[in-house]
Amino acid sequence: MSWKEEWKALAVMVVAFVAIYSLPLEWLEQQFRLPQSLWEALHLTRWYAQEHVLLCLVPAFFIAGAVGVFVSQAAVMKYLGPKANKPLAYGVASVSGTILAVCSCTILPLFAGIYRMGAGLGPASAFLYSGPAINILAIVLTGAVLGPELGIARGVGAIVFAILIGLAMHFIFRREEAEKLTAAIALPEPAVARPLWQNALYFAAMIGILVFANWGEPAAERGLWHAIYAAKWQLTALFALALALILVAWFKVNKGRMLITALPVVVLALTLPDYPLLPFIAGAVGLAVLTSTAPTGDDSELRDWFAASWDFAKKILPLLLFGVLIAGALLGRPGHEGLIPSGWIAGLVGGNSLSANLFAAVVGAFMYFATLTEVPILQGLIGSGMGKGPALALLLAGPALSLPSILVIRSVMGTQKTIVFVVLVIVMSTVAGMLYGTMF
Repeated sequence: MSWKEEWKALAVMVVAFVAIYSLPLEWLEQQFRLPQSLWEALHLTRWYAQEHVLLCLVPAFFIAGAVGVFVSQAAVMKYLGPKANKPLAYGVASVSGTILAVCSCTILPLFAGIYRMGAGLGPASAFLYSGPAINILAIVLTGAVLGPELGIARGVGAIVFAILIGLAMHFIFRREEAEKLTAAIALPEPAVARPLWQNALYFAAMIGILVFANWGEPAAERGLWHAIYAAKWQLTALFALALALILVAWFKVNKGRMLITALPVVVLALTLPDYPLLPFIAGAVGLAVLTSTAPTGDDSELRDWFAASWDFAKKILPLLLFGVLIAGALLGRPGHEGLIPSGWIAGLVGGNSLSANLFAAVVGAFMYFATLTEVPILQGLIGSGMGKGPALALLLAGPALSLPSILVIRSVMGTQKTIVFVVLVIVMSTVAGMLYGTMF
């Protein structure tokens, strides 16, 4: 596809996103009589577009594109590939969620980036599960709202699950991993364009933007988490400034072009401080223009970065929005009814039976949970009679998977591996729920 066609595709995607983002659903509901499940599907899709695409997915796409351009395949294979040091690879992958406070959909571009660059299936699967499952904010909130026992069980269970799921995926598909190891041995040592510490700071700046722009409001109105939340946009701005300086100093971005790109961001931040999303959008658009129009020649890293990021966006975003649409039709938004009544769900997860835990794990695996929303949802279900075991089963399966994420995972690693990954999450969540329900 030529660049002209790519820009047309980008324009179509932007127009479609703006249309979804600004749907006047409240007015439309008054004008047209349609099934409630359809309205729920549209409401959830609009909410997802407003709350997650700009702040979560756009930074994630840029990070995933950067992995593909600035991290060599040989380097990924060295640290996360089949011949990597196993304790180091699984250890890093299994605790990544403590740094990346993201949901099951936001982790997908990052997972796709490292997997396509040659990361071993085991560490990549551990990373895929742990990213949303070991969100430190969600674990703390779980302990505060639902009790310390459930918070500790969720944190420990998620870390153990990440390692066990990764090891199981590696063992089940060990023949393919052996072939990947053979290919890794044949890879030459990569040429280093800049020192490792410079690339590390570059990625740290982008991860800082992703983390703090999405920092959720904690339940307590005091303490460290609330202080960080109160300063989230100032912290985001500091990381954005660091990224700008890094691009100028180490990536050969022209100072004049950077100043022109940064000017609208600064003006919007100073004149409209109550609307932080506007300077964030201006910064994202500016970065896209800056990288896509970078000078061509031997040093075309920035153009390659934009191309890789756009490739992830056009492949992943449509699948995610379609998945959210279907999830909304089936299960509705929290507190609203879809095709499957919430009363049925609450009635099927009482006690600590195998069927209750299995049902909770399956529902959690297919229902979409935004970061931190699973806690108030569970609080309501527990109040309706949900058992403690099924509650943990849903907590371990829910944030790590969703119907939208499953569709994207299938496009990255195929149907067979996706089915095995989903089954492992459901089975292990069910077993953990039963054990926890028996103990408590």
